[in-house]
Amino acid sequence: MLTAQDDLIGHQTPQPFAKAGGGDIRFTERYWYTAHPIDGSELLIDIGLGYYPNRNVMDGFAGITIGRRQHNFRASRRLGTRPLETEVGGLRIEIVEGNGLHRVSLAENPSGISFALEFKASFPAAQEKQNFRERNGVVEEDLARVSQFGRWRGWIIADGKRYDIEPERWWGQRDRSWGLRSEMRTDETRPPVATHRNFFWTWSMFQFETSALSVFIKERTPGKPHYLSGTEFRREADGSVSHREVTSVEHTIEWADDPLGQTIAAADFTFVFDHGEPRHVRILGLPTRFYLKAGMYGGLQGWTHGDDRGENHAAHDVWNLDDAATRAIARTLSDHVVRLDSGNETGFGISEYGVAAGYPLYPGPQKFPAM
Repeated sequence: MLTAQDDLIGHQTPQPFAKAGGGDIRFTERYWYTAHPIDGSELLIDIGLGYYPNRNVMDGFAGITIGRRQHNFRASRRLGTRPLETEVGGLRIEIVEGNGLHRVSLAENPSGISFALEFKASFPAAQEKQNFRERNGVVEEDLARVSQFGRWRGWIIADGKRYDIEPERWWGQRDRSWGLRSEMRTDETRPPVATHRNFFWTWSMFQFETSALSVFIKERTPGKPHYLSGTEFRREADGSVSHREVTSVEHTIEWADDPLGQTIAAADFTFVFDHGEPRHVRILGLPTRFYLKAGMYGGLQGWTHGDDRGENHAAHDVWNLDDAATRAIARTLSDHVVRLDSGNETGFGISEYGVAAGYPLYPGPQKFPAM
């Protein structure tokens, strides 16, 4: 059972607040947000914050992609006497209304990025199926995640320019996760680097004016996912919101001729639900992406989520996304902005994805890393 308290940090197990239990050195909680305009502007804002109570650490990141340049900010602090204050390096998250309204801000700093933003939910929050995996009797992952769609208001300054953010034009997504999260380990400077084989995955969030659909797929055999979780919301004529759960997915993906990494050009997804008619969604990959390595996902040049970097630490940089060396560091994991067509509805969203060597359906992109 989800409650408004599940939008706050302080969980001790990979369960909602309605349940309680002990901790683990690997236990973490994360906030993540994206914001993107729907008018064709090549802009994308990404923000995240992590809380590691048993490591005495909080870290966070923020950034904006402007065309083919990605501007990045990262920060870390020790929890000290304010363990539940969701602030690090000037990046602050305020839960005004649980599962309803969040304020996210970044004070002026040497990165040149600052902002004051409000995320207002456009649909209810959805709890994914539990991500649980063990190997040789050891639990590698036991993670709860909640995802939600919304609209943004506020402003952001980056690269010397101010962008005004209005909800009619700026759509977005967020998630909250807590529990034991598996390590990606994709930082070449901090071996061993994980070797990924024989799987396809996508975590995607699709939003329309009157409906929204989130889905997480992991599969080794095409059409037979070993993990599938998805929810569709629809706003009805009377103002109520209905929902249904995804029970199966078919996908056909066209891959772009990208010489630097895995990139979806277009895709067709057909979703089957626990009731009602199936739904087809046509996806067109847009140019705009934010590579999550900049937020330490998988580790970046020796800095991994939860690392103790001292009392206070911050860094920033700007990435040229057409530079081969930069893309090799960034690898595959990214928030990729997509345009959507489904029946008479047009929408936008983001897709994260990857294909590992040996997966039989999409051999082309496998020359690049899956994560």
